[in-house]
Amino acid sequence: MGPLKYLNKYLLKYKYRLVLGTFFVVISNVFGIYPAQLIREAFDAIANSKEFKSLIDEPSLEGPLKVSDNLFTQYTQDMSLSKAILFFAGLVLLMALLKGIFTFFMRQTIIIMSRLIEYDLKNEIYNHYQELSMSFYKRNNTGDIMNRISEDVTRVRMYLGPGIMYTINLITLFIMVISVMLSIDVELTIYALVPLPILSILIYYVSNKINQKSEIVQAQLSNLSTFSQESFSGIRIIKSYVKEKYMNKTLQAEAEDYKDKNLDLVKLEAFFFPIMMMLIGLSTILTVYIGSIKTINGEITLGNIAEFIIYVNMLTWPVTALGWVTSLIQRASASQRRINEFLQTKSEIINHTNALTEIKGEIEFKNVSFTYPESGTQALKGINFKIESGKTLAIVGRTGSGKSTIADLVCRIFEVNDGNILIDGKKIEELNLNQLRANIGYVPQEVFLFSDSIKNNISFGLKQEDVSMGLVEDVAKRAAIHHNIIEFPNKYETLLGERGITLSGGQKQRISIARAIISKPQILILDDCLSAVDTETEEIILKGLEDIMSAKTTIIISHRISSVKHADQIIVLEEGKILEKGNHEELLELNGSYSEMYNQQLLEDQKKSVA
Repeated sequence: MGPLKYLNKYLLKYKYRLVLGTFFVVISNVFGIYPAQLIREAFDAIANSKEFKSLIDEPSLEGPLKVSDNLFTQYTQDMSLSKAILFFAGLVLLMALLKGIFTFFMRQTIIIMSRLIEYDLKNEIYNHYQELSMSFYKRNNTGDIMNRISEDVTRVRMYLGPGIMYTINLITLFIMVISVMLSIDVELTIYALVPLPILSILIYYVSNKINQKSEIVQAQLSNLSTFSQESFSGIRIIKSYVKEKYMNKTLQAEAEDYKDKNLDLVKLEAFFFPIMMMLIGLSTILTVYIGSIKTINGEITLGNIAEFIIYVNMLTWPVTALGWVTSLIQRASASQRRINEFLQTKSEIINHTNALTEIKGEIEFKNVSFTYPESGTQALKGINFKIESGKTLAIVGRTGSGKSTIADLVCRIFEVNDGNILIDGKKIEELNLNQLRANIGYVPQEVFLFSDSIKNNISFGLKQEDVSMGLVEDVAKRAAIHHNIIEFPNKYETLLGERGITLSGGQKQRISIARAIISKPQILILDDCLSAVDTETEEIILKGLEDIMSAKTTIIISHRISSVKHADQIIVLEEGKILEKGNHEELLELNGSYSEMYNQQLLEDQKKSVA
């Protein structure tokens, strides 16, 4: 139960529903007990009736066949046998109806409480996911993350709803039923309850095994979910390499592993429940045998035997449910432990202040070094540069030289290991993180578009009330994508597939650019976002962004010299270090790495134009 303690705050939040539900459980069980007593009275009253005596041809039932002498028996003595049966049947039916009504109220309070907690817990997990840093998502796969917010939360809800409801019902019913049974005959009660301690030991032993196997099943389900998610996301690659059969075979192997682990759990439960039913059946047999002896001896009435059998059967479902509830709690505990692992994970990136400060866009790196914690790869080594507000910095270099890492550090997606990053003369850690990111328009190297309309993708960074069609079209024109959009049948209302799969690479990049500039950020970062467009379209996009870039601090990361030659400052990175620094003309005069890249690309462009 340790991991489930985390849910106590939610039980406290909905305590009134829980208390009210408990009250309804008690009332419903009260009306559940009365029918057994009515049936006892009916047996005794009918056994004492003249018609019954004449049927068995006995002048009296005194002695061995003792009957009770109370209000019901006195009232029904003068009734005919059929009328007495109808009378008691009507009372039992009334009690059953009242029990049903309060059982409905019980479910309406406790089960709905579990649904409300499920809603709150999913929101809490989702909000926590939003706060975690990128390193968390590098360590954990998407399938496992999704499984914890869906399958694991569902298992936890089963504990909060049926688990708690049936546990309260079990405790209440046991107290009521056993109290009544003891008041009738202590010895018969003891015999009827003898199998229960054995059942308790069995439940304790088997539940531990169920817990262990549940954790194994959940872990394998996460693996299966991850594989499925990656298959759907990478369907283009799978089809391109004709690997459908291989992926099907791999999925089948994962599914078989999940099936085998699940069957181990089911086999254990399949052994558990029949044993329980056998022990409960033993209680009924003992009740009939011992009760018959006591009736012959005149210690109890015929009605008491019928009453005890009903009580034992009333305990049958709760005791059976005890095993099921135990299984629910064990599975919920295993799932909540997995959820707690994520909820207790702290983000490495912390917002230290909520103060609002105007961000102008001056950026300075002072001897900055950074190593990726997951891989241990040192991406930057002693980087120093400064961009004045409104100026443009271009970063070029080979793949893996650390270009995108600089962009991530400016957005404070990662924390630097050594050195300082200053924004407008202040350490980046001292700024309001939300305000900093709201003032950055970031076009990442790997474009991501949502499964939504083009309009909503472009206006993603704006509040709903600030979105206007004119603004969306204006930024689309600047990103040179407007003419493509209006050719679609639904234009800006065109729905995109997952990750924008219905668009070409260049179209996705241009929509991503439009999304970055629509919020008019003070800092604009373009991380190799023109690689999928031709040189002519690149020129159109850069020209459309000229007036925006002139008033914003811009960082352009690119492999193409044509994209960066107009920048105020260009730095050339190699293996995480600044190899060269200056503007386009100054770097050409150095006749170094930048000049070599420029001449090589110029030669390639000339070859293409000749071809």
